[in-house]
Amino acid sequence: MDKFFEVVVQFTRLSPVGQGALAAVLKRLELPKGHVLIKQNTICNHLYFVEQGLTRTYYIKNGKDVTDWISAENTFACSILSFITRQPDRRTIELLEPSVLWSVHYDDLEKLYVDYHDIERLGRLLVASGLVQLQQRFDDLHFSTALNRYKALLKSKPDYIRRVPLGILASYLGMTQETLSRMRSQI
Repeated sequence: MDKFFEVVVQFTRLSPVGQGALAAVLKRLELPKGHVLIKQNTICNHLYFVEQGLTRTYYIKNGKDVTDWISAENTFACSILSFITRQPDRRTIELLEPSVLWSVHYDDLEKLYVDYHDIERLGRLLVASGLVQLQQRFDDLHFSTALNRYKALLKSKPDYIRRVPLGILASYLGMTQETLSRMRSQI
């Protein structure tokens, strides 16, 4: 739980009472590789903090799975669309490695928002940060070349190269596995 609060403080400081209230509703999960956190066409009821491990968020398009997000240590995993709208989402979130997660249920978080202004602020800042990351990812996929996306990944998240299977990594980067293999052999 310490890692969770180390990341939280990067967004905002919580009062000791607010931190205690949030800690009381967090659930620690140790789950195996391949475990599905959120199934396709269901409502996302939990926000997950990845203490250890790796998740991928993907959807099926034309019979192929398309990875649109990867969450590693000290980041959050969630179908933000479903979590906020309370509607089913087409995305699935699965574990790519054995993982240790901290989970908070939507209902618990909503109660905390009512009772603790600092936790409500944290929620707003997490959503804002997520929106910025999504916009950056959208821009990368639409305005950057495949080679530049790969080079950026090598710079910002080099451990993904060894931790994420090649096909999933290619999908995440918006290219074919063959294109990614070619780039890897050239660099």
